[in-house]
Order: sequence, then C-alpha cells, then structure tokens
Amino acid sequence: MIEQSRQKIDSVLNEIKISSKKAVNNKIIQEFTTADEYKRRFEIGVYVLDLMEYMRSFNSYVNGIVISDNQGRRIYSLSAETGNVYFLNQYDDYINEYRNDRESDKKGEFTNLLISNKTGEEYIFYIAPIIESIGGVNFSRKSGYFTVVVNLKKIKELVENTELTTGSTLYILNNRNEVVASNNANLRSNLVNDILSVDRNSYTLGIKTKINGKEVIVQEKGLEQADGWRIVSIIPVHELTADMNAIKTNSIVAGIAIILIMIILGYFFLNSLTRPVMGLVADMRKIGGRDMGFRVKVRSTNEIGVLAYDINNMIDTMEEMTRSIFNTQARLYESELSQKQAEFSALQSHINPHFLYNTLNCISSIGLEYGSKEIAQITSCMSKIFRYSIKKDELVLISEEIECIKSYMKIISIRYEDKFAMEVDVDEKLMGMKTPKMILQPIVENAVYHGLERIDDGGHLRVNGKIDANGDVCFQVSDSGKGIGKDELESIKAKLKMKHSEIVKDSFHRDSIGLSNIDNRIKLLFGEGYGLGIESQIGVGTTVVVKIPYICDQ
Repeated sequence: MIEQSRQKIDSVLNEIKISSKKAVNNKIIQEFTTADEYKRRFEIGVYVLDLMEYMRSFNSYVNGIVISDNQGRRIYSLSAETGNVYFLNQYDDYINEYRNDRESDKKGEFTNLLISNKTGEEYIFYIAPIIESIGGVNFSRKSGYFTVVVNLKKIKELVENTELTTGSTLYILNNRNEVVASNNANLRSNLVNDILSVDRNSYTLGIKTKINGKEVIVQEKGLEQADGWRIVSIIPVHELTADMNAIKTNSIVAGIAIILIMIILGYFFLNSLTRPVMGLVADMRKIGGRDMGFRVKVRSTNEIGVLAYDINNMIDTMEEMTRSIFNTQARLYESELSQKQAEFSALQSHINPHFLYNTLNCISSIGLEYGSKEIAQITSCMSKIFRYSIKKDELVLISEEIECIKSYMKIISIRYEDKFAMEVDVDEKLMGMKTPKMILQPIVENAVYHGLERIDDGGHLRVNGKIDANGDVCFQVSDSGKGIGKDELESIKAKLKMKHSEIVKDSFHRDSIGLSNIDNRIKLLFGEGYGLGIESQIGVGTTVVVKIPYICDQ
C-alpha cells in the first residue's frame, strides 16, 4: 500500500516536471521573457496565455501557472481557488532566494510549504528557470521563471484515500520535515522528535518504536521526483498482530483438518492396500503348502486385485501344463506298454519264428514239386507276411506295408477263387514315406471276413492312398459288402474313443489286434489328431479311413 501511494505521488510530480520542462523550452515563452512591452502585449502574449490555460486545464493537479522575467514582469493563469496568492510577500521572498541560487540555473525545485498570512491556507509551487536559447543577447542565460502552483487538495486526496489499518497514519514530508499531506488531520503535527532523530536509513525496512506509550512500526519510502521528499507510515503493532490472529486461528483449524484427513486416508490406505496384501501373502502360503485346488481370493479391484487375478491365471496355466506333461508321459508309457504287449503276443503265438517261416518255405517247395501252384503261392505269401509282421521296427516304409497287403490279397484270391475284385491304388509319392507296421492288413482282413464274405454275389475291395489338403497321409479301405447296422456302427465308434489304458488292458484278452488297437497305436505315436474313422451303410458297404502324418524316410 505504501509503495502504491509513493508511485501515485511520484507520477503526479513527474507530470508537473515534464509539463514545466516542455514549457521552458518553448521558443515563444523564452521570447516572451526577453521581448519589449509592446510585443509582449500585442504579438505573443495571447499565445502564451492560451498555452498556460491549456496546460492548467489539462492537468488537474495544477491550480495555476505564472511566467515572470528578470524585471519582475508577470503573466499568469489561475484557477478560481488560487486567487492572488502569487503576490504574497512569502512568495516574492522565495523567488528572490531562488534567483540568487546558482544551482537554480540548472534545475527546477518544489518550494517549501508556504502559508498565507491572510487566509492561513498552505501552498506549494514548482519553480523552473527559463534559459533563453533563441540566440538573443541573453543567449544561454536565465531570462525568467516558470512557476506551477500545485493543487495541494488533490495531493492530500491521494493520501487520505489510503488506509493501511484503522489506527495507522500516512505522511508526506518535504525536505524540511514539514507535513505536506496526511490521512489523519488530527495527527498531522504529532510527529515527535524521537522518530525524526532516528537514522533515516533504518526506516526503509521498518523500525519498531513507541509514540505516546504505544508500540508502532515506522517505515519510510523516498520520493524520486522531489529531492528529500518521502512517505512515512506509522502503524500500531497491535493492529498488525490482530490481523495475524485470524490467520493463526485459520491455520490451527486447517492443521486439525489436515490431520483428520491424513488419519482417514491412512485408514483407507490400510483397508484398501495393506489388508489385501496380507491376505494375498496368506493365500500364497497355502498354495506353497501344495494345496493345489486352492485359488487366491480377489479381495479388491485395485492393483492388488489385478495381481491376485494374474496369480490365479498363472496357477491355472501351470496346472494345465502339468496335466499336459502327465498325459504325454502316460501316453509314452502306454505306447511302450502296447509295444511290449505286442512283442509278448508275438512271442506267445510264435515260439520259433524262424522255424515257422522256414517250414512255410518247405511247404511251398513241396507244392511246387507236386504241381500244386496254389499251395506254393499261399505258403509263399504267408511267409512274406509273417516275416514282415515280426520286424522289430515300429515304423516301416509305406511300400513295405503295400507289399504286405498285396500278398494278403493273393491268398484271399486263391482261397475264394477270385470271387472278389480287389484293387490297390496308392500315390507313388507315398512309397518312400514311413508308416506304423501292420495297420492296413487287419482292416483289409475285416473287410473280407465281415463284409464281402457275407454276400452272395462277388463284390469289390479297394485300397487308396494319397496326401490330403492338410498335407497328411490318408489311406482309405472300401468294400461293397454287407455293411454295418447303425447300432453296431455306433458301438464300434465308441470303442475307438475308449481310453488308452482300457484298450491296452482289453487287448491282452483278444486273439486279434482289432480296429481299436490300431487307432490307439496311431494316437499314441502321433497324437489325438490322427487315427481311424469308419462309415458304413447296410447293403452299400463300409469305408475305413486311416490318417497318419507325412513322415519322410531319413
């Protein structure tokens, strides 16, 4: 507030000084102070008077303007309030002192506080020297004075409208410590000598002292536009602390409110974060104790809830991976068990394989010797089939599997005297591929004995092999036999879906491997995506489809 008041007053004083400077530099005003009476009165006097009237009316802080020369001649423009104050003895005395001051030739100055002897009114003037620069006899010399009477009432209004606190006082002091204006008319002359005697430099930041027994803060701000002029403020200390009491109360209330808010936030923090974390730790301990069926409880929807949800997903994934590994190991075990069972069955059924197929070769030679070609062909084909069946390799060339089928078909043709038409059509690209051993012969055998044998008129049997759209090897064994009824077909399909362990257990009590064992062998070797499929219709025939992966011979 003090700084704002100082800036306002400095601004008013600066406007007066700028206007005066423009006026003293005006060529006509300079000529007016050196011209003769005739020229002053009839040629330039009117212009000078109009110029003064304009300057006075333009600035509300100017009550009047007077231009005087060294001979004491004057021209003036006054407001109604000013009257003839310029002709008072106090003013003339001040002008005489100013005229004799050599420093006055260089700059203007504000006068002391002048008081009228008649009315007691106070006046302040700003006097600036007129230095002639138009090239006359008095060139660069002082030829007169330009005087502005300051509107002291307007200056006082600037201070009176400023109230720092209820009991505060604001003063404008000139360089003689005279009170030019104050916002408290009753205390204008109450500046005690104790305050004025204190070092003025300490006033800049404020000093604490006593006036009339009351503690006050005194502060001073210098005016830039008037040498030695300053603003002094006197503020009672208790009024400053009274303002602080409200702030103190508000601070205490705000502090208590902040503490309560922190307590509430702490409670919600514990409730929404710490407790779910402790619950999550407890649940993880149960899981660590191998409680495999247990899952973490999702107690919240924040980050802890998301973490619990992700842990449950991780546990589900781990259990799924464990089941997959267990099933894979079980399938490998069953595959090995099935292979051992097949080897056991072969050993059980064929005590001495070499003796058997050597005996078959001997029978074939006897048949040829006695001219029985049928016996020779049957025993020769049987020998090939038997030798192929006891090979130790689980995977054989498809070409070897097809040769086994063809040998079996020769036996069937001789036995049934070419009653059935049989055809093998396998893509040549497949001949070098691998296949499980003895998967087609049992299917062809079933087609003959359960399909074609039960019809009176001929029939046909066809074995096809190709690569399907997915790049897998697909065999198709079709017959035009009796066909299978709907209920029996569903029963066969159900057996194909039996569990591996049940099929393996059941196979120990059968004389033949059967379709289920073939399907089981393929699934154990290659996975659930492969195996057998069967379709049949009464009076039309039966088709068995075998699907295995495309395996190159390396």
